[in-house]
This record gives sequence, structure tokens and C-alpha cells, in this order.
Amino acid sequence: MAHNPLAKPVPPPAATPARFLDLVADKLVATDEVFRRHLESDVPFIQKAGVYLADGGGKRVRPALLLLAARLLGHDSEEEVTYAAVVELIHTATLIHDDIIDHAALRRGRTTLNHLWGNNLTVLLGDWLYTTAMQMALSHGHLDVVQRLCTATRRMTEGELLAYQRLGAVDLTVDEYFHIIDRKTAHLFAAACSIPSLIPPQRNEAGQVLHRYGQALGTCFQLVDDLLDFTAREAELGKPVLSDLKEGKFTLPLILLLPRVGAERRRLVEMVLEDRSFARVAPEEILELVQAEGTLEEVAGMAEGYAAQAKQELEFFPPSDARDALELTPDFVLHRRS
Repeated sequence: MAHNPLAKPVPPPAATPARFLDLVADKLVATDEVFRRHLESDVPFIQKAGVYLADGGGKRVRPALLLLAARLLGHDSEEEVTYAAVVELIHTATLIHDDIIDHAALRRGRTTLNHLWGNNLTVLLGDWLYTTAMQMALSHGHLDVVQRLCTATRRMTEGELLAYQRLGAVDLTVDEYFHIIDRKTAHLFAAACSIPSLIPPQRNEAGQVLHRYGQALGTCFQLVDDLLDFTAREAELGKPVLSDLKEGKFTLPLILLLPRVGAERRRLVEMVLEDRSFARVAPEEILELVQAEGTLEEVAGMAEGYAAQAKQELEFFPPSDARDALELTPDFVLHRRS
């Protein structure tokens, strides 16, 4: 049985966020400044919501990856800072639209925008953020960067559509699941990692390697997200545990579980999906099911496999501080608690 890397609440020292963020700390500060500046508007609601978003924090994993990849390729300019802020704006817009679709009330322990101001204003804000991000990306004149971002954004939207169409479906297959998360999550990671290869002088082969690195890391990130819905505490997640199941999202630990259990235990999961609540089934009953069948450990093993795959891609590059940081990032993803 695969070791569950999420079993220990305290990550090992090598996986602390500072170890891979410190190398680009100054540029992350600059990225946050650009991010905040582009949330300003003479439209009062956008200005108010922009301040709320900017103060909301976040791990900034995608911008950090872009900045580390830029350092790995020898870039040191304002251009990669712009693109890092663009990626965070796109990610933020995606989260806003996700919260609307999911009717979510909490995100990172704070009240969601849709819960504060309603769906109508909030969905338009998400649209505004997407448009602002693309306008920013155009500022350096590299259309292939914009094309890469457009492709990633389109894939994310397709992934969300596929996921929503299969919401609550107990017959969702493992192949379907990976097809959805590849579009919904992995493509933006891949874009963030590979965009620096499009900054002149372009390095196409390096870009392909970084794209594969980001895709594997993004898949790992989503698998860990699925696990945290079962294993983390609400204070760590910033939202209730088992929120995915309550929202009708059939994640990999349960996809693997259902074919292995009898009709009576299978019915427990089906009732939560039908009710979109724990009115008839206690959360503890679902947790006991996945723990008894070992599917959390199995998914953790898959996440470790994608983390190893990401690290292996980096062997293409000569040793450097940026490569060391990128090699550490999969460990951080595996051991995160939020």
C-alpha cells in the first residue's frame, strides 16, 4: 500500500513554502504590486471588490512557478513579473466563477464575493478580470504568450463545463476524471511554467519540458486537493471538510471506492450526492468508508507518482538554484495542508 504523504500534519523542513519561494521573493512582491494595481478601477464595485481580492492572500504557487522558470532560463526583467500577475488574475477569475457555480460561501476562510454581493455582479467581475489579464499580457507585444494564455483559459473553461455536466454522476470513470482535471487544473500550471520559454530568445525545447513539468505538477496539485477534502481540518482548508462531495463533485478517492463496496455502503455516497447535504448521512460515515478501503492512500501514491514525474523532467536542465527550487515544489505540493 502506498505511503500517504498527507498523514503527518507538519511537513518536513525541506517542504516549507519559504524554501522554494525565497528565491523569487522580491519578484513575488513586485507581482503582488502589479496584481493590486490592475485591480483598480473607476467603477466603484470593481474597486471595492478588487481591494477585497487583493487582501485575500493565496499561495501564489502559479506566479512563483512562472518566476522560477524565468530565472531557470536566465530572464531578469519586468516582463516575467507582468506575466506572473496575469496568471494570478486568470486563476482568481476562475475561482470567482467556481464559487458562483458551487454556491460557495467560504474561500480561504473568508466570505466569497458571490456571497457578499450576489452572482450578477460577481460573474461580471470575473469576466472583467479575464479581459484585464489578456490586456496586460498584450503589453509586451508577444502574441504567442497571449495565445498560450488563451489556450489555457479555454481548456480550463472546457474542464469546468465537463465537470459541471457530470456533477453528481456516480458512474464517472477514472479516465473521465483525469481528462477533466487535465483541462481544469493542469493546463494553467503548464502555461505558467512554459511561458518564460516564449520570452526572447525563445527556447522551444525547454518550453516543452517545462510544459510537461507543469502539467504533472498541476495534476499532483489537484490530487492533493481531493485528498485534503477528506484529510484536512476546516481551519486549514478555509472551508468545510467534504465540501466537494456536498457540492456533488465525485473525486478520485470515491471513484475508486464505489466499485469495491456493496450496495448498502455505495448508497451512503449516493444519498449525499442526491441531497447535496449530510442530512441523511454523517460525514464520519463517508470518512470511515474511504479509510477502510484505502483509497486515500492509493490517491496519495498517484500524487507522489506525478510529483516524481515532474522532478524527472527537470533533469533536462543543468544544476542551478532555480532548478533546485523547482525540484522542491512538488514536495511542497504533496505536503501542503491548504
